[in-house]
Amino acid sequence: MPHLMNTYGRLPVAFTHGQGCRLFDEQGKSYLDGMAGVAVNTLGHNHPRLVQALGEQLGRLIHTSNLYRIREAEEASDRLAGIARMEEVFFCNSGCEANEAAIKLARLYGHQQGVEQPMIIVMEHAFHGRTLATLSATGNRKVQAGFEPLVSGFARVPFDNLAAIEHLVQHNPNVVAVLFEPIQGEGGINIVHHEFMRALRRVCDQKNWLLMVDEVQCGLGRTGAWFAHQHAGIVPDVMTLAKGLGSGVPIGACLAAGRATGVFKPGTHGSTFGGNPLACVAALTTLNVIEADQLMTRAMQLGEAIREGLRSGLADIEGVIEVRGEGLMIGVELDRPCGVLVSRALGAGLLINVTVEKVIRLLPPLVMSDAEGAELVAGLIPLIRDFLKE
Repeated sequence: MPHLMNTYGRLPVAFTHGQGCRLFDEQGKSYLDGMAGVAVNTLGHNHPRLVQALGEQLGRLIHTSNLYRIREAEEASDRLAGIARMEEVFFCNSGCEANEAAIKLARLYGHQQGVEQPMIIVMEHAFHGRTLATLSATGNRKVQAGFEPLVSGFARVPFDNLAAIEHLVQHNPNVVAVLFEPIQGEGGINIVHHEFMRALRRVCDQKNWLLMVDEVQCGLGRTGAWFAHQHAGIVPDVMTLAKGLGSGVPIGACLAAGRATGVFKPGTHGSTFGGNPLACVAALTTLNVIEADQLMTRAMQLGEAIREGLRSGLADIEGVIEVRGEGLMIGVELDRPCGVLVSRALGAGLLINVTVEKVIRLLPPLVMSDAEGAELVAGLIPLIRDFLKE
């Protein structure tokens, strides 16, 4: 047996290589990838421009440390700041590290405002990571159980509920920030209303709070815009990114704008590997390909086609509560636990996921073709229909 710590319930398959939206196992069987490594493989597998860029960078530099200037990090930060209309970028290695940076930034901001016990408002069913601070911010007892005492300083409210936030404020003068996901991925593809985001922006401006948006799973073109909050026409004070930013190379980022800029100083935060040349070239290449190949438009159009195909194919069967999503972030909610569909789909050559027990989650690569999208729908519908008839 491998000496891997038992932290994952892994499926009984190992992949040897991939091409586009397909992966191949040790026996040569082909699988259509409907998960993109959980929204990571933005450009699919073995993308020629990414492979070339990484190969060239490997021959130059992989790592030098943040004791020195890193040209690739400077270029990647300029690119991200430009498309996000934000001002500062901190690079790290993952989504939970990006959210950890955001939480630290909010606390430091609060202390600078004279708040001794800064409080951050977070949402029910949220997922922000598995470090002690980010799992404390997460709205999932299964993630938190056994790791008490949790980190204090978080106040939880219902998702997409402005009245609950306004009520909480009346009883807690220590709030300094709000942290939320525009679309909750792990929480079941729950989509916040655009008006909620706009109203929250107004409240944060009135209260001098930081509006902090977790775009780790829903960002980087997946919803048809660079970032999901842009559909509401707002700019946050803090935004966190990871997953799809490097198309498989680990990289995360915490961006700041407005009143959140200038909070961190040398020594207040850091990351040994954060912003290394290899990871930043992966990010730059990913951003360039998304833009050059119009993958945001692709995500919007194909996502709508997949959702309509699923709605049509499942319309006459009981047990389907809703097909929802935005762009290539899609959820099919059933009326019963359906985790068994993951292994059944694997047997049928499809890679899917089930979250919160009852929601089938699809997060295909942004390079998926119309034909592959139709293949995903055609393969998934009979699996769901047979399951619901049992």
